This record gives sequence, structure tokens and C-alpha cells, in this order.
Amino acid sequence: MSRDQAALMVQKALPDVERKASPKRRLLRRWARAALIGPRAEVTIRLVGEEEGRELNRIYRGKDYATNVLSFVSEAPPAPGQACAPKVRGDIVLCVPVVLREATEQGKDAPAHFAHMVVHGMLHLQGFDHEAPGDAKVMEALETRILATLGFDDPYV
Repeated sequence: MSRDQAALMVQKALPDVERKASPKRRLLRRWARAALIGPRAEVTIRLVGEEEGRELNRIYRGKDYATNVLSFVSEAPPAPGQACAPKVRGDIVLCVPVVLREATEQGKDAPAHFAHMVVHGMLHLQGFDHEAPGDAKVMEALETRILATLGFDDPYV
């Protein structure tokens, strides 16, 4: 692992057309590292099509449609010989066709919207949420600040 001891894996479970329209692995990792608050992580970012996105959202959230991003926190015990588990451990699932469609509908640059979804997912893995208005305000401000360090505009403007 590197400076931040982040193991960031990327899986692309996509048809060729969607694979070509998805961000490069190095960008996904860069965006995820930018949102890492603690020093350690083991995160898998999985890019999926509409069918898998819909199935995961139905199974885990009870909603029968594909959504832009899902985050799954993993509470695995430390490996033998490891003093403690990484601070951030989990999976982020991005539904590529949904993110691309939203970017078009919202008049956003696709890479900027993908970056926002990665940052959003990483923050969820670290315990941030947006269900309550106060929590949403904190999370959105943090997202905006992180995205600015990456050269992207405020996604909430």
C-alpha cells in the first residue's frame, strides 16, 4: 500500500460500450483517495450496468430501479498479524448508465459527475450520511471541498 495505505481495487462489469464511456481506473482511484479522511482503506469500486445496479438496489434497499451509487461498509476482522483493521473497508457500486444519464440531464460534465459519485460513496463508507438536513449540509460541504481540490465545480450549484 502507498502513502495513505489505500488498497483501491476497480472492477468493470460492463458491456464494451459502457466500459468505453466509464472513467479510467487511475481516475477512479485518484478520486477515491481524495475523499479518504483516514490513513487506511481497502475499497473496491465496481462499475456496473443497469441490470446489476437495479438488482443490487432492489436486494439491499428494497427499491426496484438502478441508482447512481451504492456503498457497502464491510466490518471484517483484522487479518492475522495485523494490529487493527483499516479505517475504511467496503465497496462502492457505480451504475454507469445512470451516472451518464444524470450528467446529461443535469448539464454536467460526465467525469465531474463520476468524481462526485465516487467521493459521495467514499464519504458514506466513512460514516457520513445525508438523511437529516444537518448531516446533509456537512456531507455536501465536504464533497464540494474535496471536488474543488480535484478541479471540479460545486456539484450542488
